Amino acid sequence: MNDNIAVKIDHVSKFFHLPTEATNSLRTTLVNRLRGIKGYKEQHVLKDIDFTVEKGDFFGIVGRNGSGKSTLLKIISQIYTPEKGNVIVNGKLVSFIELGVGFNPELTGKENVYLNGAMLGFSREEISDMYDEIVDFAELEEFMNQKLKNYSSGMQVRLAFSVAIKARGDVLVLDEVLAVGDESFQRKCNDYFLERKKSGKTTILVTHDMGAAKKYCNKAILIENGLIKVSGDVNDVANQYSLDNLQTEVTARSDLEIDVKEEWIENLEVNFINQQKITPNDEVKFEVSYDVKKDTETYIAFSLTDVDRNIWIYNDNSLDYLTKGKGHNRAIYTCKLDQVNNLKLKLQVSIRNKRDEMIAFADEKVILINRNDISDDDKSAQDSATGLIQRNGSWEFE
Repeated sequence: MNDNIAVKIDHVSKFFHLPTEATNSLRTTLVNRLRGIKGYKEQHVLKDIDFTVEKGDFFGIVGRNGSGKSTLLKIISQIYTPEKGNVIVNGKLVSFIELGVGFNPELTGKENVYLNGAMLGFSREEISDMYDEIVDFAELEEFMNQKLKNYSSGMQVRLAFSVAIKARGDVLVLDEVLAVGDESFQRKCNDYFLERKKSGKTTILVTHDMGAAKKYCNKAILIENGLIKVSGDVNDVANQYSLDNLQTEVTARSDLEIDVKEEWIENLEVNFINQQKITPNDEVKFEVSYDVKKDTETYIAFSLTDVDRNIWIYNDNSLDYLTKGKGHNRAIYTCKLDQVNNLKLKLQVSIRNKRDEMIAFADEKVILINRNDISDDDKSAQDSATGLIQRNGSWEFE
């Protein structure tokens, strides 16, 4: 293996057997097996996962719950064995998948440090060398001779986390542990990760926090349904994850029921012309098309809404652009929101008649505007501009 490679995930697949029936009899099990009845189904959690973590990488793994992230970490940590493929680790790997796993509440804090260190594969002498650093980071020196069951939950978290990050390994594997402890301890953890990134120590991090992913990671993968959907640049991965989540959230929250008058309108479509992930330097551009079946005047109403704050960024409900008569209508709208920062927008479009009655409503669309994707020079120019939002809208009709 290349000396610059820390971890190699080579076309790994993993599935589990999920029972479909309960059998308490060996006879029933054998009869079912002879009849070709397996009594279980296969759940394919990971499907041909292939990527490389180089030495010095702060590597992010992101994905929605159930995508296979934690299973992948357990395979990397040699807790699970893959059905297909191989995992190669170059050096000593320290895995911290769940806070406090292996801690015994009847033992003292000190005894638990040695116990947990042994579970991570360290000798007693190695743990002794790390002990003072662990206790100092956890800020629990005066409590180390007390039983763990007398610790508050916050104290237990700090101790468990300190054991993991102070253990001297070549590769540190972490699963969803960035938001541990109180505010001051989180700041200490933040400083530690920034220092770890600067020092070039290899880290693999699973997180749902895209701010953390962009802050710490230099590379990442997005897993969806057991497959790698996006890999490489952390901004591309994080933006796609945010966009996927946004689309899911908008769809789940949408409880708008419209009595669409199908005898008037059909074939209503709304599509973004630009990509759904843009920077503030790019225009928001979309088209609306529909067919009018009756001889009536219609117009398009739409809004762009900040999803996180639930406020309108732009709203157009004007009768200035009425269409007349039957036939096909198509409109293109462009605007530029060059003073926004990491905005998640929801586009809603409806067709109304001259009496302002809604006669059709399109499915909601989402777009992500990410300021972090533009260059530093463009950011400086943008910061010096005046005005919160500049709009330059235009309609083009066929």
